[in-house]
Amino acid sequence: MNTDFTNKTAIITGAGIGIGFAIAKALAQQGATVLLNDHDEQLAENAAATIQQAGGMCEAMPGDASDVPFIQRMVDTAVSRFGSVDIAIANAGITIFGDIFTTTPESFQKIVDLNLRGSFFLAQTAARQMRAQRKGGSVLFMSSVVGHLGHPGLPVYSMTKAGLEMLAKQLVIDFSPLGITVNAIAPGATLTERTLDDPTYIPIWSRITPMGRPATVEDIANAALFLVSPASRHITGQSLVVDGGWTSVGIPPV
Repeated sequence: MNTDFTNKTAIITGAGIGIGFAIAKALAQQGATVLLNDHDEQLAENAAATIQQAGGMCEAMPGDASDVPFIQRMVDTAVSRFGSVDIAIANAGITIFGDIFTTTPESFQKIVDLNLRGSFFLAQTAARQMRAQRKGGSVLFMSSVVGHLGHPGLPVYSMTKAGLEMLAKQLVIDFSPLGITVNAIAPGATLTERTLDDPTYIPIWSRITPMGRPATVEDIANAALFLVSPASRHITGQSLVVDGGWTSVGIPPV
């Protein structure tokens, strides 16, 4: 499988920790130059330094991944510093729990702004640059299993994740003539810094996941690298569920 990313530049949002960082690290290990974004400046700087110390090419660019002018600055920075934008991964997202009766307009807007607005305009801005470069590229959205199955307390989050999968299908129309693939990954339960704070997380999700464990961030990163690599050049408009089989059985985490 061809996963050589030498001479490729990738922008990854929300990559200070967790899945985004694992993808950034893996891309850098395979030769890509990574522009690593996170809203937390210290997280972004630390993540980029870690990748650099391991021999990877990575530069931090902290900022708000839902802000359209900032998105344009990320793309401009990638081009001015590294010469191109070849891969754009809209990983930044936010989860706010609350049922339909308690969701406020403020929390609704916050989720939609980052999960949908930020992802849409990263795709738009990166694809404009890829179109100008005339050598194709890859766009990847980060969806979720809750875009496929209902989950208590996540009506807005799940709506945005399902929306991203439809966006990937829709953008096939505009991107395919340019040689740009666009796909989504839908992770299931995954061991990250946030989920590991919950002592019940591993026991519960190990019990209800058919493969007997939650995903690691490396499991998700491996899927991401495939979908932005030349090995998947004829795969576009698709959503890849990485959940150890959970959506096949849909056992709730109670």
